Amino acid sequence: MARDFPRARRVADQIQRELAADLVRSEISDPRLSLLTITDVEVSRDLAHAKVFFSTLKAEERVVAQEILDSAAGFLRAEIGGRMRLRVVPQLRFQYDDSIERGMQMDALIDSVRAEDRARRGGEGDE
Repeated sequence: MARDFPRARRVADQIQRELAADLVRSEISDPRLSLLTITDVEVSRDLAHAKVFFSTLKAEERVVAQEILDSAAGFLRAEIGGRMRLRVVPQLRFQYDDSIERGMQMDALIDSVRAEDRARRGGEGDE
């Protein structure tokens, strides 16, 4: 089990705030990038690398968003370096976060099982 390092977590939270609140919305002006959300940031213990998780409203925009973010990674890193006082500014790696889609699939499965259970109980009568 990985230990949580408070400084790395604080840096990750600050990077997430900077990216989500201002940088991605205002500094990257690409019309193909609509409704992008930064869902989480994980920073390595030595603060050298940051994995930035994102999601999009439309799943089909995933590849385009990945390309745009990957090409803007150096620019975003420089902007973060200017806004945060860090000796080492982490390299940014962007990764699509499919947890929302998986959650929706799980909800659909649970709903279908509940509906099936209700239908089966309705056909057999109440206990």
